[in-house]
Order: sequence, then structure tokens, then C-alpha cells
Amino acid sequence: MHGNSTEDPWFWLRYREDPEVLEYLRAENDWTTQATAHLEELRADLFGEIKGRIKEEDQSLPVPKGPWEYRVRTGEGLQYPIHVRQQRGLPESEEVLLDENQLAVGQEYFALGDLAVSPDHRLLAYTVDTDGNEEYELQVMDLERREIVDSGINGLSYGLVWANDSQTLFMVLTDDARRPDRVIRHVVGTDSQQDVTIFNEDDEKFWVGIGGTRSERYVVVGSESKMSSEYWLLDADSPNSELLIVEPRQEGHEYRISHQGDRLLILTNWDALDFRLMETPVDQLDSSNWQEIVPHREGVRLEDIDAFENFMVITERREGVPVLRICDHKRGDEFEIPMAEPVFEAGSGANAEYSTRVFRYNYTSLVTPASTYEINIDSREQVLLKQQPVLGDTDLSMYRSDRLWATSIDGAKVPMSVVWRPDAVTWPAPTVIYGYGAYEIGIPAAFSSARLSLLDRGVVFAIAHVRGGGELGRNWYEQGRLEHKQNTFSDFGSCRDHLVNEGWSDSGRIVARGGSAGGLLMGVMVNQRPEAFCGVVAEVPFVDNVNTMLDPSIPLTVTEYDEWGNPNDGATFEVMTAYGPYENVVQEDHPALLVTAGLNDPRVQYWEPAKWVAKLRTRTKSSRMMLLRTEIDSGHGGPSGRYDAWHDEAFVLAVILEMLNLAGSSGSTRDSS
Repeated sequence: MHGNSTEDPWFWLRYREDPEVLEYLRAENDWTTQATAHLEELRADLFGEIKGRIKEEDQSLPVPKGPWEYRVRTGEGLQYPIHVRQQRGLPESEEVLLDENQLAVGQEYFALGDLAVSPDHRLLAYTVDTDGNEEYELQVMDLERREIVDSGINGLSYGLVWANDSQTLFMVLTDDARRPDRVIRHVVGTDSQQDVTIFNEDDEKFWVGIGGTRSERYVVVGSESKMSSEYWLLDADSPNSELLIVEPRQEGHEYRISHQGDRLLILTNWDALDFRLMETPVDQLDSSNWQEIVPHREGVRLEDIDAFENFMVITERREGVPVLRICDHKRGDEFEIPMAEPVFEAGSGANAEYSTRVFRYNYTSLVTPASTYEINIDSREQVLLKQQPVLGDTDLSMYRSDRLWATSIDGAKVPMSVVWRPDAVTWPAPTVIYGYGAYEIGIPAAFSSARLSLLDRGVVFAIAHVRGGGELGRNWYEQGRLEHKQNTFSDFGSCRDHLVNEGWSDSGRIVARGGSAGGLLMGVMVNQRPEAFCGVVAEVPFVDNVNTMLDPSIPLTVTEYDEWGNPNDGATFEVMTAYGPYENVVQEDHPALLVTAGLNDPRVQYWEPAKWVAKLRTRTKSSRMMLLRTEIDSGHGGPSGRYDAWHDEAFVLAVILEMLNLAGSSGSTRDSS
């Protein structure tokens, strides 16, 4: 390629049908089990701690919708949730809509994709994945008769929308590369051969999705690449009508739409790096009719719009912190929802009804469990409706969080969110630093009850909000992708160094953790800064980026060109190979490694981490642990059941504590070492 030749002795691992491949992966799993056998008691303790903090028998807040209120319940000993509803204001009328535990019987993996009740509340449509490959099958149940009245449509992606006739469903199908590329119209109870494709996307860089407006007036079809978007509207009262385009796609133009009354609200980056808000009449969709209502402000990223009948909520991000701004059309004024802490995460909650004067939002921080608030638009009074309980003897006032700023190699100021337990820490402290840095996704400063097991043992936890993420606006993202990708890695290393230089972290006891695109970051750190970390946890890591991006037959490759680059171009090939984790494995004293994979993962193919570990084994000078653990029955997200997920996290935390030389410490008292 471009005059370069490489050898790949582990290429054969991609042949998943070869029995030797599965034998190899199982042998690696056996080695991981053997190498961590001495941690079994610690893992059991950690699982007990995680489980002991969680209220196993719990239920969500009821979400009103028409004459019903919908909620989700969890039960003690149950892996999966139960979906229920009750007549509005009548708890005694509760009925079970769907018990995921019953559907999961006999399955090694189970995931519910979408769940949608018909507008007349009589039919329940849902999709199921039993392989972990994120391809779903449709089921439709008659809720009065408790009978399945339609099933068998396979190869579905995310998205399930009813037309207002309560008989017509719109769904998204995938192509051979598992790219969502078609929207079909299906009438419940009819043969799938009669389904009509209402939208087909031929451009391999674009993904198709569907949704419905809160007003229930439109079905929305969207087609998006990483850098461009296009939306179409369909009258939800006329499911056989034609799609109406909002604004044809243009390279580099991204927009999203919401419906409100006689207008569309358009969040757009048209002449606005960090986006602005426009409006246009529903019968004059073309951009020549768009009028600005919220101007662009550089560095203030407009992220989302929630439209209701007579108010809207604008979510924006300033200095990495979300701001929820309510514009009240009824009173003609606006206000921001006050928040209690300087570093937190907040966003729209479950707001199913269009005609309402209350707004629910979710709130969390590194020291505050997930909370749901409701604010009255007229009185501006806020009420805490529910907070995730943390059971046991946990005293949340014992923990502290803060925002730090590191200086990267080129002078960029990089934010970090840190949390610790003061009475458990001996400074400088053993540290876990987490990073991602891709797709303009900001890592939220959110609460984790499992993380308390680290904090109680004197570990400091830090999130490095590196470039490539979306914490500081669109420019923060642009500076961490394509030819600027090295900034992501430099930022992470600088965050690590800041923690050491400012006395937070013990330089010899720092573990880095990241997954998927954050796993690529981990792979680069292992190559570029092997001395900086005593351990690295790389979960489903995207570490064979060059080979993957050269192979358009692999799911998601073509759609990812705008994020990583197309190595078929010579200059891009050079940029990607300069940092590619698999290409740049060197003979070094590597940190301890825990690497995970999912055999059915459609996002990061299992052979990427498998090949990377194999290559590291031949090059490393280290005698530290180097472990590969492949989930044979799942995909990108790991085990599907909640108890299985807790066991999985307990295993990872046990390995991290081993890396930090804290495997013998107790979570209930301060570590005296």
C-alpha cells in the first residue's frame, strides 16, 4: 500500500469460522482465568460491594402518556427489567407490558432494542437481539389478548416509529456491511413481502435513522454522515404519503429538526461552528426561509432542542458544563435552570407529552447519584422526584470532586474531572485515569456506585476530557480528529503528567482505562508512553485502525472515513500509520494489560484486540500480566444481564487494584500501606 509492505502473522484470526480461531480465543480466556485466580476472593468482595449498594428491587418514575403512565421495574435476582403501565393516577391498575427476563430464558445474550406502544395504546412493538451483533428482530404484541400478532422481520437497526393509525410501523434495515440504509413501511399482520421501502440511502458514508416528533405530527427520516445530514418529514396521519425533504444535504452542513406548532426548529452549523437555532414555517421548509432565533456564540456549543407546545428547552455547553435554558413562549421570557454543583452532567429526561407545563431533567455528578428533577415552567419551582439510592453504609458526603486543567504540549488547556475520598487517600495517590476523545462525544462527569470501591481504597479517579471529544465545542472535536488525532494522545499524556506534577498521583501507580475509540487511545499510550502507566485497561479497543479502514467489507468502515481518514489516500495513510497501535508495537517494558473483546462485536471486530495482544507478546520486555478476555456470546457492550455486568466490572476492578498493588486492601477501611 503506497509503496509500503507489512507482515501480519496474525491475520488468520479474522476467520471466525475456523475452529482454530475459537480454540485460540478460548485458550486466551483460560489463561486469563488462571492468571487471575488469586483475585477470586477480591472479585467476590467487589461484586458484593457493588451489589450491596444497589437497590435491586426498584422502579422508575411513571412517565405519563395519554390515559396511561409507563414505568420500568427491576426485581431482586432478575437480570433484566420489566416494563409495566398503569392507568393514570391508579397504581392498583398496573399491568405488565413486557418481562425481558421471560424473553431471555435460554439465551446466552439478550438485548431489547426498541420498544414502542401504538398511539391507541393497544399494540406493543419491540425488537430483540440474542447475538450481541446489534441486529434486531421485530415482535408485535396485542396487549389485550397478550398474543404475538406479528414477528419475524430480521436485520433491523435502531428505530421503531408508529404512524397515528396504530397499524403502520416504520423501521430501519441494514445492508451487508450492517450499515442502516433503508426505511421500510410495514402494516401489522401483513406479509413482510408487502413492505414498502420509503427511503434508501446509496451513499456508503451515510447512516439512516428514524424518529417521531413529540407533537406526533411527523415521522422523521434522517440520513447522516459524520459531517453532513439530511432530513425528511412524513405526515404521521397519512402513512402512505410522500416524504418531504427539509434541506438537501451539503458537504459539511449538519442540522437537526424539532417540530413546534406551525414551525420547525432547526439546529444548524450553517455559518456557525458551534451551531445556532433557526425556525421556518412547516409549509416553507427550504433554507431560504430559515430565520435565526438563537445566534452563534463561539465556544458555546448548542447541543439539543426539546420542543413542547408553548415552551422549548435549549441545551448548550459552556466550558465543558451543560446549561439548560428554558424559553417560555407563553410568557415571552426565558431562564436557566440553576444547578447545585460546579461540575456535573444534566440533560432532558423522559418527557413524552407535548402539551405540558412541566419539564423533567436528569442530573448527576461524580459525587451525586443519578437524579430526576421536575421544574414547573409557570412557578419555576423545582422538585426532586427520584434519586438513585446508594445502599449500605455509604456516606456520600465523604467524597469530593473538582475540575482541574492540564496544559498540553501545544499549550491547549485540557479539562479533567477528578473524584476522591479524602479520609482514604495518602498523597500522592494511586490513580485511575479514563479517556475517550472521539466522535465529539463528551465523557460525562457522572456518578458510579461501582467506582466507590476504588475510592474507598484510596484511589483517585480522573476523567481526561481530551480533544476529539465534545466538551469544549466543535473546535475541540476538530482538533482531535483526522490529521490532528495526535492531539488526543498528547492531551491524555499531559493530563497524566499534570496529576503527577501537582501532587495528586503517584507516578508509579497510575492505571489508564478506555474502551472502543478510547481503546485506541489506550493502545497509543502503550506505545508512546509505556513508562507512564503501571497498567492499562483497553476494553473492545479499536487498535488495528489502518487495516480496518483499508477494508470496506468490514461493518462501519466507509462511514468512519470522516472520523479517522481514508488510508487509501497516501497522506492519510502516513498520518494513521504514524500512531496506529498495531503498527507501532515496540520492544519496551510495557505496563500490565487487560484487554477485552466481543466475538459478535460489529463495531470493533474481535480480531483487533486479539492480534494486538499477540503482537505485544512477541515484543514486550515486561514480565507484567498481559491478559486478553473475549466474550464469546456477546458484542460491543459486554454481558447483557445486570448481574453479569456487575460481575464483569468486579473482575476489571480487581485487576486494576492488582495493577495498583492494592489487591489486598479493604474497601471498608483506609488502606494503611
